[in-house]
Amino acid sequence: MRYVIIIVVILGCYSCKNDDTPIFSENSLAALVAQYDIEIDNVIACASGSKTDENTIIAYAYPRPGASNLQYFETFSTDDDKNDYRNYTKVSIEATDFFNGYLKKFTRINTGEKWVIITFFEDNKLHLSNPIRLKHLSKPTEFSETVTVDTMLDGMPVFGWDDGVFNDNKIYFQVISDVENNFISGTYTFEKQFQYYKLDNVVLNITQGTPPVLNSSNQFNFTLMGVGEDNWVNLFIEKKFTP
Repeated sequence: MRYVIIIVVILGCYSCKNDDTPIFSENSLAALVAQYDIEIDNVIACASGSKTDENTIIAYAYPRPGASNLQYFETFSTDDDKNDYRNYTKVSIEATDFFNGYLKKFTRINTGEKWVIITFFEDNKLHLSNPIRLKHLSKPTEFSETVTVDTMLDGMPVFGWDDGVFNDNKIYFQVISDVENNFISGTYTFEKQFQYYKLDNVVLNITQGTPPVLNSSNQFNFTLMGVGEDNWVNLFIEKKFTP
């Protein structure tokens, strides 16, 4: 009778090992994805290097109103398959405010280049960004103030810029903010030009509502990110202006 019990136990263990349910690392993105309905390519995010430290990266994200629990995941290296969520591990770092909280950012020291995915929850679904390729060592972000500002039209300045060192930018993100860094407008264009606040060439707009007319007696900030196909920021421009 004892032998029968042993055989049953062995068979039971064998059955457990051959369970079709996948086993994921507790902190892997795959484990999180397995628990929720997901929306892919539904988090606006990118990453840049740092002005002051070559090993520091900054990942930026736009958490839409109602989004919660913003999280940062990264692979071990760029050799890992960027589309396999098992390769992404959660890094427990807090997002901080960018433009006083309209955007969020993760700042992290990385001595190697990796793939990154940013996630958040919205409407009971898990939303994921496209993979972001960190290139802070092989292709450091260029920081510049070089932008033309045409103020011929009162309150409707026209901004123009060139690519700079790297010419493989696919899209340009422009933010207008006030002197206290409060977000006024955020737009994306394929062209190297933007006029506040005309949307003729705008392909994506994260501005909530209609922004105010810019007072020509006040000073404002223009911020631009030139972003490559893999969501790395090649060009970062910051410039103060008076409309």
